[in-house]
Amino acid sequence: MKPAKLFLTILVFFVSMALFTSCNQENKSTENPEMNKSTNANAQSAYNFELVTLEGQKITLDDFKGKVLLLDFWDTWCPPCKAEIPHFVDLYTIYNEKGLEILGVAFGREGKDAVNNFIRDYNINYINALANQNIVYGFGGISGIPTTFLIDKNGKIYKKYVGYNDKSVFENDIKALL
Repeated sequence: MKPAKLFLTILVFFVSMALFTSCNQENKSTENPEMNKSTNANAQSAYNFELVTLEGQKITLDDFKGKVLLLDFWDTWCPPCKAEIPHFVDLYTIYNEKGLEILGVAFGREGKDAVNNFIRDYNINYINALANQNIVYGFGGISGIPTTFLIDKNGKIYKKYVGYNDKSVFENDIKALL
């Protein structure tokens, strides 16, 4: 293979990996290194957030007590988010009656209408809200999306996932908590 063609192939590979691993947020100053040390947050209590859903309903962490909560930070422009969301739609359909709730927290960089259109186009069947500064800080700062937290029935963070993950990764952890 010619050097120029090899370079181009390697470049395309690394760009593809970057796109499908995670999308970086522009402001990294909110990152909490303690929260991001590992994928298991050692049963740290989840931040008791207060959000308004896209339908206008106020929700808090306490609304999910006794349920397993998958909390997903995402946005409409993010390729790995687009790849993961169908997994969440399936998981919600399968496990909601067994005690799983999913809350999508969109950054909404392209606006609320874009988020609502995305939800309709992707047939998202779980609750969504727009992120606010409090929830971003409360979960240690979100430096890349998707960032997803799995929270147990007692409000403790079971695991944090940064970047794209296969459905089976989430499913195995959800089953362990249900």
